[in-house]
Amino acid sequence: MGRSIVAVIVGYIAMFVLVFIAFTCAYLIVGSEVAFKPGSYEGSTIWIAIAFGINFVIAIIGGLICAVIARGGRAPIALAIVVFILGIALAIPAVIKHNNNVGLVRAPNTPQLVAVRMAYWPVWVPFTFPFTGAIGVWIGGRLKRRK
Repeated sequence: MGRSIVAVIVGYIAMFVLVFIAFTCAYLIVGSEVAFKPGSYEGSTIWIAIAFGINFVIAIIGGLICAVIARGGRAPIALAIVVFILGIALAIPAVIKHNNNVGLVRAPNTPQLVAVRMAYWPVWVPFTFPFTGAIGVWIGGRLKRRK
């Protein structure tokens, strides 16, 4: 039981760190003109696709890490549930941020720190991340079982 709890916690922390690193690198690579719709802080279609890819791959990695640490059991399912619940909980502030920032005009070449503070998703996007994250974690957990 203790090993499973540690596996879930470590898996989630690993996902958190990897998401931070991946999004930072992705923004540095594509820049503000690709990441945002023109003149807006709303994420572009390309950035949404990148975000789904990053979230899905990192969820798989998190599920695999969880399964390796737990050495079997249902820890990856527990992590998937945690990812889903926290994802839904974090979607609500994302919608509030969308409503507050929807009218703001973005200047070209927005610095990354400003972009992080002002950026927002279309309303539907934050509610899809919990699903893709939970599915990715489940897949990652299943990868360990196949070995």
